Amino acid sequence: MIRTLVAGTAVAALASGALAQDAEFTLRIQTHLSPESLSGRSAAQFFDDVTTMSGGRIAIEPFYSSAVVKSVETFDAAVNGILDADMTGGAYQTGKDPAFQFVGDPMGGYDTPWQMYAFLYNGGGLEAAQALYNEYGMQLIGWWIPGQESLASSSPIADPAALENWKFRSPPGMETMIFANLGASPIVMDFTEVFTALESGIIEGTDHSNLSTSQSVGIYDVVKHATYPGFHSMPADHLAIRKDVWDAMPEDLQRILDVAMQKLAFRTTLAYQVDIQRAANELEAAGVTMHDWSEEDRRTFRDAAIAAWDEFATTEQSKAMVEQHKEFLTTIGLFGDGSSEADANTGASGGTSQ
Repeated sequence: MIRTLVAGTAVAALASGALAQDAEFTLRIQTHLSPESLSGRSAAQFFDDVTTMSGGRIAIEPFYSSAVVKSVETFDAAVNGILDADMTGGAYQTGKDPAFQFVGDPMGGYDTPWQMYAFLYNGGGLEAAQALYNEYGMQLIGWWIPGQESLASSSPIADPAALENWKFRSPPGMETMIFANLGASPIVMDFTEVFTALESGIIEGTDHSNLSTSQSVGIYDVVKHATYPGFHSMPADHLAIRKDVWDAMPEDLQRILDVAMQKLAFRTTLAYQVDIQRAANELEAAGVTMHDWSEEDRRTFRDAAIAAWDEFATTEQSKAMVEQHKEFLTTIGLFGDGSSEADANTGASGGTSQ
């Protein structure tokens, strides 16, 4: 049996090597995701889809869990030829231009992933983002969005008033501005410190990830309150390919990558929609209280978030992208004169956003 397994592995390796050798393009792609995660498995399916649909003309050499360089360095590694493509997220690149924040996570803006996809494909988002990526020698293929993230807390967070003086772990950047606008006390710390800080009372809560991911790492073994469906953050991962590699591809291969990316995006969102709801059911049964903010409370948070957008957007690119988001949010009834009709027009009441 062992000899058979070893032989089979060797044959598979040889076949894989032969495929890569025969390919017109071999893409070295790094992702920050682990191969066993839900998103990591989705990425693997994308790699297989691209190779299969291209008839082996595109071979992909994947690097999971940021195996080549740190996650924040993936974009530059692709630009400089160490890799060919970056499968992390635009928000890692805000040091280059804050406009990347509004590609990676326009915090507080959208209630559902589908609204963000609509901005990308129907609101001019892809064209605006493409100009930004091209400026840095990269081609944006698309976004994929797991879903809204949830806040976790040891105390109830049922409305904006509960955020007054609420001490919580926050990632650095625009999020600290948003919550400070609402009277909270965000504390930037590494996630490895969160459990000790929660147990000791240094912080009352944390922003970590979506409900199912936070459940998997044990956040709700420590605290028993969560916002659900979430509203404050909905990060999008991206696939970006070095532009000279993209430009060298014939149109049919470019189209394969585009179509496979859309499948990856929508299937990932659907998978997380189910998994997050499963987590919500299990956590409620285990005594975790879910706080679903009203439309009025969500608008209060959105207004504070957009005020922070204006503060964070300090370059021409970022200011233009903020205005484009505002225009689209107004169109779909989430901002400006149309915001009072959000529930009727967009289904933004939250029940289906996860």
